[in-house]
Amino acid sequence: MIDTQFLVDNFHHYYAENCNPAIVFFAPGRINLIGEHTDYNGGYVMPLALHRGTYITAAPNLNQSFRFYSENFKSSYQHFFGLDTSQGKVEWFKYPMGVIDRFVKRYGWPNQGWDLYFLGDLPLSAGLSSSASVEMATAIAMDYVYQSALPMIELVKIAKEAENEFVGLQCGILDMFASGMGRKEHCLLIDCNSMEFTNIPFKTGDYRLIIMNTNKKRGLADSKYNLRVKECQLALADLQQLVDIGFLCALDITGFHEYGKVIKNEVNYKRARHVITENQRTKDAAEALIENDIQLLGKLMYESHKSLQNDYEVSGIELDCLVEASMQVEGVLGARMTGAGFGGCAIALVHKNKISDFKQYVEKIYFEKTGLNAEFYEAYAENGACRLL
Repeated sequence: MIDTQFLVDNFHHYYAENCNPAIVFFAPGRINLIGEHTDYNGGYVMPLALHRGTYITAAPNLNQSFRFYSENFKSSYQHFFGLDTSQGKVEWFKYPMGVIDRFVKRYGWPNQGWDLYFLGDLPLSAGLSSSASVEMATAIAMDYVYQSALPMIELVKIAKEAENEFVGLQCGILDMFASGMGRKEHCLLIDCNSMEFTNIPFKTGDYRLIIMNTNKKRGLADSKYNLRVKECQLALADLQQLVDIGFLCALDITGFHEYGKVIKNEVNYKRARHVITENQRTKDAAEALIENDIQLLGKLMYESHKSLQNDYEVSGIELDCLVEASMQVEGVLGARMTGAGFGGCAIALVHKNKISDFKQYVEKIYFEKTGLNAEFYEAYAENGACRLL
């Protein structure tokens, strides 16, 4: 975690004329252990909140506006009260402005302006939900600004609405839910249809969860993410000719074997097959963690990646290279891409005594095949979004 005094000092250095006491908020990024592209299909996901994320340091101003500054991007933006919020659909500002848009629609503009200083320690465009982290940090900051005292789950829903309706990405609730509801040393098993969730202790014995960053940047809204959503909707429409279901994950594997033949489009069939089998893998992985069967968890991670590679087609050369190289290293139980795909990160379960060998080998193979330098981080499960100061 970044020291709060450092953040406050940076805030007052940038907003030198603002002498008001500053408040600090934090929202983590997330790793999805398993359960990819199931959230918007009414299925299960199993993320954990990371120890890295987005910090917002804030204090009221006299300008009747929101003023933003991003330390990461070295860029600023000012939005005066009364202006259409859609004017804030600019660069990275669209993420906090999307959340502010939802609050303005509920409560109107606040009584006083606010200065907001953003600093994140997540790698950008790496599939670790940096955008959801910004949105959730903004949501808890706006909850304070408006004194709305909304429950965290409501702030999660607001952040999702901002992403769907303001930013334009038709994502599910996974990223915001993990960022808001995470718990230290636990992962979350979330039923994205009912919104019910269970905290599961994240205990992997002598194995550590390692994040592998491809350093291939991608923007979800400009990728094929929304196309995958549409393909799943088309597969669902076909299935509904034979079976009364409201979402793909309402069907289990046996049901898919029985009714899946109604999906005539081969691509849509593959998308549905991934979603339904991934949903079962996620439930099996949760049981494996509960039973302390880390070997099974690793096996399910490999199976998940193969399905994302072949049926959902969202992995790519870089992610596949990292996972395939991981398989060659002694002491690795499992590996898979994490996040939406199209670049970003993969994860691996690695024995604590083999981490150095693992990094050295995978980094070498990855550079030889892609010309890119991979980055590695150990992942720790932390608490969700909160006020720090």
